[in-house]
Amino acid sequence: MIIFPAIDLKDGQCVRLRQGEFARSTVFNSDAAAQARAFEAAGFGWLHVVDLDGAVAGTSVNGPVVRDILAAIKIPVQLGGGIRDLTAIESWLSAGIARVILGTAAVRNPALVTEAARKFPERIAVGIDARSGLVAVDGWTQQTGTSAIDVARRYEEAGVGAIIYTDIARDGMLQGVSVAETAALARSVSIPLIASGGVSSADDIRALKQSDAPIAGVIIGRALYDGRITPSEALAAAA
Repeated sequence: MIIFPAIDLKDGQCVRLRQGEFARSTVFNSDAAAQARAFEAAGFGWLHVVDLDGAVAGTSVNGPVVRDILAAIKIPVQLGGGIRDLTAIESWLSAGIARVILGTAAVRNPALVTEAARKFPERIAVGIDARSGLVAVDGWTQQTGTSAIDVARRYEEAGVGAIIYTDIARDGMLQGVSVAETAALARSVSIPLIASGGVSSADDIRALKQSDAPIAGVIIGRALYDGRITPSEALAAAA
């Protein structure tokens, strides 16, 4: 199981939101590149980055900061937020992003996801962000009536490298992971699933592993920043 420390970018700074609400954000580091270096030095093998402003705007907003991150570290980075067309996907992959995350596009433009996944095998991830099992888009500001499982199954044969599933109600709340819901989604498709939202301790990581569902990774944000879980504890629990 891979641990993905998270860097969420808002106004160029490293922040964490609560339940996806921009008004409930906390700045943890004004230097995102320095935060990325700290995560790499702690032993993490991947980094998860989201351009929050870009997710709402529908286009890259914190691009210069993302490039600073790429220049600062050697570990692979997966990036989401505001990436809505093939030109943007190609640009970020050429810039050094290892995997592009498509969330809103996965709901509104499935043809783009399928084309990108076929053109760039294993380098496209589908981001599924849900409240009560229903997907939200545009930086979580718009609720749809589409279920998370329906979106996941749509890309079963497309060559998508991963599904990143976030339980919005738990994101940033440190209330624990929705193990049963996450495990059910992981079992419903053959695409590797990465869990996100609510991790508060190493016990959450262990619970996901003990579910015996094919969960490939876990994204951790606020719990790392708050010191509720140390990098070594997270990595040991996932090993």
